[in-house]
Amino acid sequence: MGGNSQLDTGTCWPGTTCKGVSLPDNEISSDCNHLLWNYKLNLTTDPKFESVAREVCKSTIAEIKECADEPVGKGFLVSCLVDHRGNITEYQCHQYITKMTAIIFSDYRLICGFMDDCKADINLLKCGSIRPGEKDAHSQGEVVACLEKGLVKEAEETDPRIQVSDQCKKAILRVAELSSDDFHLDRHLYFACRDDRERFCENTQAGEGRVYKCLFNHKFEESMSEKCRDALTTRQKLIAQDYKVSYSLAKSCKSDLKKYRCNVENLPRSREARLSYLLMCLESAVHRGRQVSSECQGEMLDYRRMLMEDFSLSPEIILSCRGEIEHHCSGLHRKGRTLHCLMKVVRGEKGNVGLNCQQALQTLIQETDPGADYRIDRALNEACESVIQTACKHIRSGDPMILSCLMEHLYTEKMVEDCEHRLLELQYFISRDWKLDTVLYRKCQGDASRLCHTHGWNETSELMPPGAVFSCLYRHAYRTEEQGRRLSRECRAEVQRILHQRAMDVKLDPALQDKCMIDLGKWCSEKTETGQLGSLDDTLKCLFLQELECLQDHLDDLVSDCRDIVGNLTELESEDIQIEALLMRACEPIIQTFCHEVADNQIDSGDLMECLIQNKHQKEMNEKCAIGVTHFQLVQMKDFRFSYKFKMACKEDVLKLCPNIKKKVDVVICLSTTVRNDTLQDAKEHRVSLKCRKQLRVEELEMTEDIRLEPELYEACKSDIKNYCQNVPYGNAQIIECLKEIKKQLSTRCHQKVFKLQETEMMDPELDYTLMRVCKQMIKRFCPEADSKNMLQCLKQNKNSEVMDPKCKQMITKRQITQNTDYRLNPVLRKACKADIPKFCQNILNRAKDDTELEGQVISCLKLKYADQRLSPDCEDQIRVIIQESALDYRLDPQLQMHCSDEISSLCAEEAAAQEQTGQVEECLKVNLLKIKTEMCKKEVLNMLKESKADIFVDPVLHTACALDIKHHCAAIPPGRGRQMSCLMEALEDKRVRLQPECKKRLNDRIEMWSYAAKVAPAEGFSDLAMQVMTSPSKNYILSVITVGICVLFLIGLMCGRITKRVTRELKDR
Repeated sequence: MGGNSQLDTGTCWPGTTCKGVSLPDNEISSDCNHLLWNYKLNLTTDPKFESVAREVCKSTIAEIKECADEPVGKGFLVSCLVDHRGNITEYQCHQYITKMTAIIFSDYRLICGFMDDCKADINLLKCGSIRPGEKDAHSQGEVVACLEKGLVKEAEETDPRIQVSDQCKKAILRVAELSSDDFHLDRHLYFACRDDRERFCENTQAGEGRVYKCLFNHKFEESMSEKCRDALTTRQKLIAQDYKVSYSLAKSCKSDLKKYRCNVENLPRSREARLSYLLMCLESAVHRGRQVSSECQGEMLDYRRMLMEDFSLSPEIILSCRGEIEHHCSGLHRKGRTLHCLMKVVRGEKGNVGLNCQQALQTLIQETDPGADYRIDRALNEACESVIQTACKHIRSGDPMILSCLMEHLYTEKMVEDCEHRLLELQYFISRDWKLDTVLYRKCQGDASRLCHTHGWNETSELMPPGAVFSCLYRHAYRTEEQGRRLSRECRAEVQRILHQRAMDVKLDPALQDKCMIDLGKWCSEKTETGQLGSLDDTLKCLFLQELECLQDHLDDLVSDCRDIVGNLTELESEDIQIEALLMRACEPIIQTFCHEVADNQIDSGDLMECLIQNKHQKEMNEKCAIGVTHFQLVQMKDFRFSYKFKMACKEDVLKLCPNIKKKVDVVICLSTTVRNDTLQDAKEHRVSLKCRKQLRVEELEMTEDIRLEPELYEACKSDIKNYCQNVPYGNAQIIECLKEIKKQLSTRCHQKVFKLQETEMMDPELDYTLMRVCKQMIKRFCPEADSKNMLQCLKQNKNSEVMDPKCKQMITKRQITQNTDYRLNPVLRKACKADIPKFCQNILNRAKDDTELEGQVISCLKLKYADQRLSPDCEDQIRVIIQESALDYRLDPQLQMHCSDEISSLCAEEAAAQEQTGQVEECLKVNLLKIKTEMCKKEVLNMLKESKADIFVDPVLHTACALDIKHHCAAIPPGRGRQMSCLMEALEDKRVRLQPECKKRLNDRIEMWSYAAKVAPAEGFSDLAMQVMTSPSKNYILSVITVGICVLFLIGLMCGRITKRVTRELKDR
């Protein structure tokens, strides 16, 4: 019976259905209405009626103890049977109670106790009159609806102006519960949604709440009427307050609720009846691996989706986030958009959000648990549908690993912008409670309980809040066996997965964002222009990467707490660089080609990054990977702990030998100095351990690749790099090579640092990155067994081999030019001539300054002494090699190049331009000696001539011309000290000997040059004079003349002595 029924009182008896003609409400007189009202009221309270009920439902009442104990004549029996009608199996009883239900719900006043409990509230809320005649007694659904709205409104206000009494609250929810199976019984909703039911749920059979669920599913359809949508929302809000208002949920989960004690009697009903409490309790059971019926889990999924779709169903959200919704998210209430808008605000992308609102959102995410099934989040599901179909189609729908799959494809071509935003918004909250990642919780709950002292899924602890549990897990994940208990293999793998995901975005690391919020704003607030990157996705990706990289770049400037967090994260990355998911994605080609073996290791221990660094300049390397690897190298320089392998190999040595030193470069210098000193002093036992020395070598070699990895050098040369090497890319030591080539133009400080660098490289050529890179194959060919410190010496010895690579040969020549600028850059020469240099060149050393080149002055000084044949054997051997090499290439003689640059340009330009230098320029200068006007240049050329008399090997043109003659006539004469040159001169004077025409011509040219040299460059001292005589072509003649002269002088002296003696004797006789 409803508002449009007419009752024939003559044929209506207790327990029967009234039949009649339906008439409009306004055609029924008020007297008839009143009569009908009293009749229905009597039906529910008359003992006769109850006796009929007891007769029809006899066996049912016996089964339902609650109903058997109800008092007689109060109407409680009917209400009890209506409440348990879902469990009634007797056909007649079921039919009887169904009919009575229709009667009862046509008027709220017929429901047992309702009028008594809500009389005052109806008047207070102005929900209508309870006096018959003032309002249609058969259309009281509006009154119930008014009370329901008052109830839900109260829950949504911080300080409600009107409060519904507790008794009436219970009565309202009781009415809603009793009408939960058949939507016809909710009179207001029935009339509001009649048309919508026909439109959307025409084929849905009434009963067991099926029509409600159908209408809920279509609530946000465009064609849904607002009146019905409002009524449905009110019904959903009542379900949120009392899960029993949902017939299907209460029925499906009844046994599970009892099994897992989710409806304990001693808990306050207002708590245990809440939908959120039910969901949390049952979700906890599921996450603990307990069995929850599939029907119940299906219902839970529906209602978790319902809460995510409509924020207004959660009073805490309305209470705590009202301001944020009005300011940022108004008009977006459908399909979960408001919640995602609030999430976006919380992430800091649209302003600020209050702590209460953030907490309310976090609680809602835990209640709905979308991490367990992405479909619960409708906004995410719709935004990511295309991505899931393409990138994650291999994963079963609803599987929690779908979210991980989406995270793995973040910033890839398969990802779409809307999905990216929705995903990061949800992951922000999941990352703040480890339990919300279903797979992580399942694999790690045992470890978390054992190591981090956690409690159940829906329990929290002040000592170990949800956000701190993951930090605890990853600290144990990277412990060594010596350091104590570690995670299980399954849990460790999940921790690594989460770390990989968090590396995508700073905001996914709660501790990092919390501690570093101020520093992010202070140091990392600059944004990249979208146009510079080509797309919004690229820009967002760049910004996400930049935030962490920015914090790492400003590590020393960060506040203490932030510095510790960033430091710990960077230290963790150094052990397992695969945490850097974006870097790994960029480096995938190089990893597959060169590093696949170490990448497949379950435990990384820094091997993968070391491999990437070693292969950074392979042709397969792409720009993004190279930039990422270089940035990580630069970050490592800030603290030696950021290099995992170095830290593990040398931590004990650092504590013992380099305490209180933090920066990696300083630690490397400290340990390297210790190793060098121990080596030079021939210490019996090295103070630095062997494993540390090996890793130290690796670090030293890596630092040579990029000037930025040597902070002191980089800082000293920053302005010079900007001025002279601005377009030269970093890496491959290209900047360092650029600075070396323009060394004379550098600022004093930079010049000094570059000189020191070159000195170190010459002592240990393996640290010369460019030389090692360019000559890599030649080293394998010619110097496979050579010690690293003798590498350059070995290459120099094989420089003129026919199979020597031209590029390597050119690089060797560059290093020779560098060595000849200063004896300190030639360790072999320095050692061989350590006694000769202070003995013969002290005046040059007195004028020298530290860290600045001597421009070949010491070597020139030693060359002159070589010509005078006054050097020690070891030093002589080294100088001979230098003279021989510089005779072939004028660039190896810095003094000649410096003083004769103009003459070379004007007189010998063609020879200087030759691709291969074989002494053409030197020969040209000798031939044009008379044309040289500059005294310093003339002196250098004369010195060359002087040197050539000391050894034919230092005159390549003459040696080439006379090679056959030397072999025929001077084969038995050992080279050096001018012996072979004297042999050739004697052969030239000997008429019986026939020299090769070219040799004879060159010898005559040399004699003329030496004669001219003797005229224009007189001897500077007796030793110089003696050397000129001994090396003169007329040596025999000159020596004969000198001998005759000495004899004449002796005879004269003898004669003068006798005369003097005779005179003296005569004087005595007097």
